Amino acid sequence: MNNIVFISGSESATKSQWLAEIQKQLINETIRLPEEISDSQAKHIDIAIVANPDPSDLARFPNLVWIQSLWAGVERLVADVIDKPVKLVKLNDPQLAKTMAESVLAWTLYLQRNMPEYAQQQVNKQWRQLPCITSAELRVSVLGAGALGITALNTLKKLDYQVSCWSRTAKQFDGIKNYIGSAGLHTMLSKTDILINLLPLTPETYHLLGKELLSNLPKGAKLINFSRGAVIDTKALLNLLENGHIAHAVLDVFEHEPLAPTDAIWTNPNITVLPHISAPTNMLSAAKVIAKNILMYRENNVIPNYVDVKQGY
Repeated sequence: MNNIVFISGSESATKSQWLAEIQKQLINETIRLPEEISDSQAKHIDIAIVANPDPSDLARFPNLVWIQSLWAGVERLVADVIDKPVKLVKLNDPQLAKTMAESVLAWTLYLQRNMPEYAQQQVNKQWRQLPCITSAELRVSVLGAGALGITALNTLKKLDYQVSCWSRTAKQFDGIKNYIGSAGLHTMLSKTDILINLLPLTPETYHLLGKELLSNLPKGAKLINFSRGAVIDTKALLNLLENGHIAHAVLDVFEHEPLAPTDAIWTNPNITVLPHISAPTNMLSAAKVIAKNILMYRENNVIPNYVDVKQGY
């Protein structure tokens, strides 16, 4: 049997669950924790499965051919392997994409149907019916058109929203307008009622949504961030929320997590705070995807589609 190392920063119970589920899918492999592997054995291990690994644990395995991440977001891992020959494979799980699309739709409806305003009216014991815009009248734009973005776009399109997206390279979608480049981004934002960020965090996207771009949204636009907190300049966002240019923001991710109890974001009436739950990894489906990747590699010696570390995704 081949040995595969499983390196995780999760608590023991979660780590044990992952180990059991992955081992169940890979009966001809032995999945072991780093502390169970001697330095001499570590030299012969070619695959690591990881979740928020300690870089020092990874460094003990000098001959890794590729690393399978349990998460779709891999910006921290990119920094760990950028100067190494090892390939990095992020989790590409259809169930994860479906879960994200469900969240995108749920919170788009939340904003469309004035849920934050009605929640505040309940606090104030205020009975007032607000105007309701139909989905066909609402312009919803998605930043990012990767696996997660495409599934979200198709889900939104089924409800007749006016859907647009922005991506690094040109895409062809039926009934969905695709924008590229800086000019395209400015144009799309100027025609957006609800902006949904699904961009990966890279050096190019760090604080991409700052004062200039966010100000390009029409007055009263709303924002959903489900990718990474640092894609948005929080200070700029707070200023635009305060002056009413942006009406409301649903934030599931933050530059520093968990959000500090003293952070003013908690009590901002124009922000809905979520604890990084828009697209949790499903253990069962993820284990099957990971097992399939490893089995194909053992049979064909072909590494699954891996991250371009220079671009960060």
